[in-house]
Amino acid sequence: MPSSADLLLATYYALLGLLAIFGAHRALLLVLFYRHRRAPSRPPLPDSLPVVTVQLPLYNEMYVGPRLLDAVCRLDYPRELLQIQVLDDSDDETTELLRERVRSWRSKGFDVRHIRRARRAGFKAGALEAGLKTARGELLAVFDADFVPPPDFLQRTVPWFNSGDVAMVQARWDHLNRQFSLLTRIQAVLLDGHFRIEHEARFASGRFFNFNGTAGIWRRRAIEDAGGWQHDTLTEDLDLSYRAQLKGWRFVYLGDLGVPAELPVDIAAFKTQQYRWAKGAIQTARKLLGPILRSRNPWWRKLEAALHLTNNCSYPLMVALSILIFPAMLLRRGSDQWSLLLVDFPLFMVATVTVVAYYLVGQTVADDRDSSPLRLMPIVLALGIGLSVNNARAALSGLVSMGGVFERTPKYRIEHRGDGWKAKRYRAGINGAFLFEGLLAAYFLFAIAVSVSLGLWVALPFLYLFLQGYGYVFLLSLKALLRQRHSPELMPSAV
Repeated sequence: MPSSADLLLATYYALLGLLAIFGAHRALLLVLFYRHRRAPSRPPLPDSLPVVTVQLPLYNEMYVGPRLLDAVCRLDYPRELLQIQVLDDSDDETTELLRERVRSWRSKGFDVRHIRRARRAGFKAGALEAGLKTARGELLAVFDADFVPPPDFLQRTVPWFNSGDVAMVQARWDHLNRQFSLLTRIQAVLLDGHFRIEHEARFASGRFFNFNGTAGIWRRRAIEDAGGWQHDTLTEDLDLSYRAQLKGWRFVYLGDLGVPAELPVDIAAFKTQQYRWAKGAIQTARKLLGPILRSRNPWWRKLEAALHLTNNCSYPLMVALSILIFPAMLLRRGSDQWSLLLVDFPLFMVATVTVVAYYLVGQTVADDRDSSPLRLMPIVLALGIGLSVNNARAALSGLVSMGGVFERTPKYRIEHRGDGWKAKRYRAGINGAFLFEGLLAAYFLFAIAVSVSLGLWVALPFLYLFLQGYGYVFLLSLKALLRQRHSPELMPSAV
């Protein structure tokens, strides 16, 4: 009968092996990116342009909502073929600011509709579904509040719908405030990997990829054919994307068309955003993995889709590994440390180094790249570890419940490094789970001290990476909480 020590080590290696699978998935995306990378030739504008409805789902966006409406009204598209829906669910001054701006643009001849609902049922998905009832466009473009679409957005996306099987065209996200802080720089690197590598690899290799909720344009008929916007998950965009592709519709990704947006400048807002994305992805997996695996798609497309939708399961695994890594090292300290690396090192390489390579490549092909991406990589890796508590909670919640409250990400119109935001309204809440991040940071500080006393030098780089990740996220969260406590008027209110 195996001892408790044997069971602990077996669990440790099982966790490391499962995380290595997700690391290998990123390596696969890199291979697909290099193998299939191409610049799709842009089709010409059709002789007869379709009517386009631009939908702007907004909720309490007093700082950025008017800017978005102004940008959309400057789109280079025939005015008579452009309808703009301001889907305003706000319950603060945003509504009056938007009402005045809508009135101004209507006086200039724009078809702008300010649409209000009696209650915020279904959150963003509900707002988009409500707008669909009065939309007159054959195509529907969607922009979140913090985005600033370039004037040629429709000129570059509409031609792709010449092909009758195209359901959606997704543009790349750019960053208005990449250089604002270390946190925004890291976020930019993470998103660049997603849009520069992941989306490009999936699209070019014929795999499923998804609409990102904004900076994209849909064919109305595809939305209706796939069952419309549904709000039983927190990622209505991911959900609709897979349902439409399962129906046989084709998606197009335009990596050369960037739409700038604001990155969260506060750790609380960033964690709220990550929580929603992680929980929603797991909910979508629960909802659609069965139909995906039963579909007639090739096995390689179904397998990659399954890895994509379940990727956030890596976070509970990371938390469990965090707890077990130090006891596992102690149990093996009588063994030759270098021989142990023959097992540990390859698994760590696949689980971590492939992630670093993935984001580094993302920076090499980015236009607005970070000036020192290599120096950022340890922090990028550490932040992924530090977020594991927050995202593990989200993944576990998504496994046991569907739907939930759609907590918006606060935006402050931060465009330049010197822009202020701390006196502005809107805050995301700090969940008490951040205390567990602090406990894990203290745990790894203790582990490092013990390792030094025992001469376990090989373990130190791994332990420090965990300390840096949990310590960084905990300290930022604590700072955000103290800031809110000292400014009660800025405490989180509605979501």
